[in-house]
Amino acid sequence: MATKDKTLLVIAGPTAVGKTALSIELAKILDTCILSADSRQFYKELKIGTATPSQKELSEVQHYFMGHLSIHDYYNVSMYENQALEILHEKFKHHDTVIACGGSGLYIDTLCHGIDNLPDPDPTLRKHLNSLYLQGDINILLNQLKELDPEYYLIVDKNNPKRIMRALEVCLQTNQTYTSMRKSQEKLRDFHMLKYCLTLPREILYQRINERTDQMMVSGLLEEAKALYDYRHLNALNTVGYKELFDFFDGKYSLDESIEKIKTHTRRYAKRQITWFKRDESYQAISPQELREKYLS
Repeated sequence: MATKDKTLLVIAGPTAVGKTALSIELAKILDTCILSADSRQFYKELKIGTATPSQKELSEVQHYFMGHLSIHDYYNVSMYENQALEILHEKFKHHDTVIACGGSGLYIDTLCHGIDNLPDPDPTLRKHLNSLYLQGDINILLNQLKELDPEYYLIVDKNNPKRIMRALEVCLQTNQTYTSMRKSQEKLRDFHMLKYCLTLPREILYQRINERTDQMMVSGLLEEAKALYDYRHLNALNTVGYKELFDFFDGKYSLDESIEKIKTHTRRYAKRQITWFKRDESYQAISPQELREKYLS
């Protein structure tokens, strides 16, 4: 089906900026559905710590890629690309616009532009990098990435060893930067893309992050993390909001210290997200209120 007259409306931006509420509001106005592009919200076991929409919000608008996986499932960005394109193909038969909402820049980029044909991992090299990581100092990997690909070093999630090691693998296998390999081939899409990056003054965004963390604790984040403690080795749980509480359970920090670390690490994560989206000139930076008014007028 020809979809060149169809539009994918991308609502991106840092955590806690207000993407979820606004995307639901706009989906109602446009009578359409939402494709989540927040990889943390893919996992059904992670609800409070990933700020998953409430059941009421989910019932108001049809969502895809929301709690569709278990933390025990294997999943990657290529699988997401294929599944998301299949859903768009079907939804564009009935809707002129579909919304993609989230803060996972890699998943949004893949949906909009495709994933590059990167080399398959070399088992020997992967084992070597993993052994360096298991020595207990991720800075060994980060320093090497900074030397080989300073551009990607600035935007990579520095608490995600899987992504750091993958970037190093590509650099070492190809003698090229991971950044250049990721930008090497863009797949053409047969639909239009309208991409917005929501912004707020930094002090307001940081205040929202701090307040949301406190609300998560009130809503039961400690209990949610405790129930997942036995699975803390899984990659899905190597994420802000859970690993800090795992450290509390291990006696490394007090509860108050762990909560403050969640706030600090979330602010740092938001900063990396902002850096990621700023590098892409196809995004229009806009406040949530300005985008709301654009569609209400």
